[in-house]
Amino acid sequence: MSWMKGDLLSKTRRLVGGLASREPVWLKAMEASPPPVFPRSNGNLKKIVLPEDPYVRRFSRKHPEAKLVDPNKVSAFIPDPARVYGCRVLELTKNGISEDDAMSVANMEYLAERKEKKKAYKRLKELAVLQDKAPPPKPYLSAKKEMQTQEKKPPTDPPSVRRLVNQLKQQKEVLLQDKPGGGSANHDHWIDE
Repeated sequence: MSWMKGDLLSKTRRLVGGLASREPVWLKAMEASPPPVFPRSNGNLKKIVLPEDPYVRRFSRKHPEAKLVDPNKVSAFIPDPARVYGCRVLELTKNGISEDDAMSVANMEYLAERKEKKKAYKRLKELAVLQDKAPPPKPYLSAKKEMQTQEKKPPTDPPSVRRLVNQLKQQKEVLLQDKPGGGSANHDHWIDE
């Protein structure tokens, strides 16, 4: 459909020129100052690569448990540990340290920070026990626990149909026993299976 090509201005011109519709009030004003045309890409988009990306990938392979837990915090102001590691390696290499040494120093800093957080959590847990309060959530879960929390829990099973049928039968028997003269189930508007 060639008549669908183009922007609003060119489509309206074709419709008015072909007598398919009347000339709108805004057409002359739009022709006097047409809307801007933005350039389109031809599919030649370049991938955005930051200088610390190779180090971030290495860190993620080495420490898979350090990946972001909550995907909603991707745009948070606090960068994830892998990005901090990559920036630290770049900073150390700019200061004249070899790449291998810079990576080992950044790794040691990450492990020391993680150890300090674990110690702080342990102390908070002890304080919570002393004050008879619930302990705070763990800052670092094990890899197994991390995967278990990310998995979706199955919905709770609805009560089984057989159990419901048995309850209805028991209620029916109780009603029949309570009614004087025995009565039949059909008169009580019960359906016999």
